[in-house]
Amino acid sequence: MDTSILSVLIVEDDPMVAEMNKFYLEQVEGFRAGDWVASTNEALLVLEQGDFDLILLDIYMKESNGLELLSEIRHRGIKVDVIVISAASDKKSIQVALQNGAVDYLIKPFEFSRFHAALNGYREQNQLFRSQERLKQSDLDTIRRFRQEQRVSQELPKGFTRPTLQTIWKVIESSGAEFFSAEDISMLSGISRVSVNKYCAGLVEMGVLEMDYVYGTVGRPVQKYQIAPNGRKTISKYITQN
Repeated sequence: MDTSILSVLIVEDDPMVAEMNKFYLEQVEGFRAGDWVASTNEALLVLEQGDFDLILLDIYMKESNGLELLSEIRHRGIKVDVIVISAASDKKSIQVALQNGAVDYLIKPFEFSRFHAALNGYREQNQLFRSQERLKQSDLDTIRRFRQEQRVSQELPKGFTRPTLQTIWKVIESSGAEFFSAEDISMLSGISRVSVNKYCAGLVEMGVLEMDYVYGTVGRPVQKYQIAPNGRKTISKYITQN
């Protein structure tokens, strides 16, 4: 195994969100999704059996709480770093997470550029700790500064194909709906919901779509998308390129 590739455990009880986190992760150089679990108990079992560098940790899960897992990890002395990815935006949750050693905290929904900056910052920190016994102040200042630079490129994201993107975009445009879900587009296009979800996430990062969570009377919040103000102009660079 390439020791320069950082292994990541995704702890998230919603399979669709876990798949999206994995998709985002695969866009960042130097990381791989080592495993996915849906509860703190499963996470502890996997951590005892495997070797992971980083955990992407949700807080609100059906049968467990991510903050309890983070506390137990520290109590057991398990050597793994944690980035919290959660809809929990209250001060107490954030304070507890940081006090228990979370290296970063991302509040859902977040921009891919922020996710990318968090992972890049963590990778630089990890590499520095592996390569040097003593650090200068300038080293610490560099690794603690999360850069939010976002490159504009006409290249398709990893895992995208132009024909599939063109099909999904055609359905989005022809549906006439102001707001739509990945499931809506999947049903109209005949493309699997997992694939459509990946493309919608990529289109959000590209600035073509905007995403928000819509809460109903029961059940989980649903991710709804709409075309961004400059979305049609932006997508044209990707679907017409030869």
